Amino acid sequence: MARDRDARTADAKQRLFLAVEVPPAAEELVVAAIRSWREAFPDARWVAAELWHVTLMFLGWTEPRLVPWVERIVEGVVAGHPPVAATVQGFGAFPSTRRARVLWAGIDDPARGLADLVDDLGIALAERYPAEARPFHAHLTVARSDPPIRLPASYVETPLASEPFVVDRVVLFRSHPGRVTRYEPLRMFALGA
Repeated sequence: MARDRDARTADAKQRLFLAVEVPPAAEELVVAAIRSWREAFPDARWVAAELWHVTLMFLGWTEPRLVPWVERIVEGVVAGHPPVAATVQGFGAFPSTRRARVLWAGIDDPARGLADLVDDLGIALAERYPAEARPFHAHLTVARSDPPIRLPASYVETPLASEPFVVDRVVLFRSHPGRVTRYEPLRMFALGA
């Protein structure tokens, strides 16, 4: 019986996504900047800083047999892109501050390196994973709200600007949904390798 359960677990689909991480110093700035907003909107579901990342591409439920293919494709695409200079800068919300479902801290990437990387990943993985219809907007999700909340104009005016940092790798994560979501890094891919 236990062997059958182990076999089913090994064959179970995995919920995967590709992301980049920001350095701890930038995370600390965001934590400090949102402190008063957490108090103002206690019913929002605030995301723990250790779960913050910039999602490049959500792959969704993936059969284990496809993971090596995904890794080969991603490795090739990522190696062809140089590291990206970025900052964490400013706040916003999706779909808008008047009906905020997702509150975010923005990632400023003046050379559009992350957007170019996302475009190339979408093309390379299109055989199995449809590209996102919405334009890419690099951000850290700091909170979610359902029902949506109306944010004051002062939310987007909250000062936030990190020192520049270099994004030098992409991470393939497995999401373990549940009462407490957990993200497991499966593999890292170096930019420009």
